[in-house]
Amino acid sequence: MSKALTTGSPWRVIATFAVPLLIGNVVQQLYHFVDAIVVGRVLGVESLAAVGATGSLLFLLIGFAWGTTSGFAIPTAQAFGAGDHAAVRRSVATGALLTGLITAVLTVGAPLLAEPALRLLRTPEELLPEATTFALISFLGAASTMFFNFLSSVIRAIGDSRTPLVFLTVSCVINIGLVVALVGGLGTGVGGAALATVASQGIAVALCLLYVWRRVPVLHVRREDWRVTRADVARHLQLGLPMGFQASIIAIGALAVQVRLNSLGPEAVAAYTTAARVDMLAVTLLSSLGLAMSMFVAQNLGGGRPDRIRAGVVQGVWMAVAASVVLGAVLIVAGGHLVGLFVGDGEQHVVELATYLLVVNGALYVVLGVLMVLRGALQGLGHTMVPTLTGIVELVMRVGAAVVLGAAFGFEGVVWGNPLAWLGAVAGLVPAYVRAHRRLASVPVAPLARVEAMPDPVALEGPSEGAMVVDAVVPHDHPDDVERAEQADRSEHDGADEARLCERTSH
Repeated sequence: MSKALTTGSPWRVIATFAVPLLIGNVVQQLYHFVDAIVVGRVLGVESLAAVGATGSLLFLLIGFAWGTTSGFAIPTAQAFGAGDHAAVRRSVATGALLTGLITAVLTVGAPLLAEPALRLLRTPEELLPEATTFALISFLGAASTMFFNFLSSVIRAIGDSRTPLVFLTVSCVINIGLVVALVGGLGTGVGGAALATVASQGIAVALCLLYVWRRVPVLHVRREDWRVTRADVARHLQLGLPMGFQASIIAIGALAVQVRLNSLGPEAVAAYTTAARVDMLAVTLLSSLGLAMSMFVAQNLGGGRPDRIRAGVVQGVWMAVAASVVLGAVLIVAGGHLVGLFVGDGEQHVVELATYLLVVNGALYVVLGVLMVLRGALQGLGHTMVPTLTGIVELVMRVGAAVVLGAAFGFEGVVWGNPLAWLGAVAGLVPAYVRAHRRLASVPVAPLARVEAMPDPVALEGPSEGAMVVDAVVPHDHPDDVERAEQADRSEHDGADEARLCERTSH
């Protein structure tokens, strides 16, 4: 995989690498897509709105924990790349214990806060019973979501990105069957939709464990590996918490939007929920391209190919622009018909509101595409400050749109939160990358022999909503790379080239 990223036409290898990431993201979205269709068509718009009213709350709590557990796999990838199998097992044990601790807190505490939190978000009274039911079951089944994400990340950390995709696909198919059976057949209501997702992910956890037991001996944790140290815990939290923080930034903005939508009534909630389902399927393509870009940049950074980074980012921007134009045109032309799949006949106002959101977003996907590529490139170079700051800018823009524009223009004002957030983030990312682009021009190109010797990278994915991608790019360590990275760290304050500061890890 690494050799393909450091040789050949940059745009071709980026596009090829993005395909499996796109498939995985689309499969993840199918969970929510199918739930929304079945709930909206079988139970009605109010039930669909009730499920939508829980989205931001679920993402705030589970999203933070999800991003954190994805970060726990980074030390696993580093140890595996170094050939230290004992450290691999110890990392898996540490990550599993921390995941279990977070899951326990979430499972016990979150259900107690579900109804009060939904009331605090001004959830309409007519939606509150079903929204509370959906949130309670989702929180009580958080263990399946948490451990499936952790196990998938650990398996990716040893270089296997296909197996988690297979298990995710199996889980999605099972979820579809269970939702249809429980909601459509047995009449279990929105609780059945939540239970279907929990059960299908629980089956995926079992498949992951079975696969590790039979096929991956390097991940077989022994009794002595469970004696984790304080340093082990600190290292995993140091890498995991920033990823969880990124997810929280997104979720807080989504909560502000949810509060405003709830004050506008069930039709506004249903319209936004429905449009977001369609919109997210398009956004996954651009987010996959951004993650592929971060992998491409990190690998070529480690391989000493600044020339390929410069060319690849430029080509990636043009790819994002082309994809954004096509996606935007599809949503502008066919968005109303796609929304109709969810709500059925007799809900013309909901369709009109949702279509407006898709038209606005579709017209400005070009901005989002550039955002994804530039943010991925900076993360691949090891720059964490600017991507985090632009995430805060997105938060401010979304909250401002929800509070100010939502109060002045209602649903139409809330809709402009995402485009304004994208514009604000791009305004910070463009100058940051231009500076990095110029610095790369002065970095010497490594000999071909070094490029051929570079190890494989590992992608760790987390949840995404709106414009941000929670991700980490971890090249497998090579013994020589360790020494080079340490030298780069020592030279940071002396003004050394920024392109050499993060040859081992970027996130």
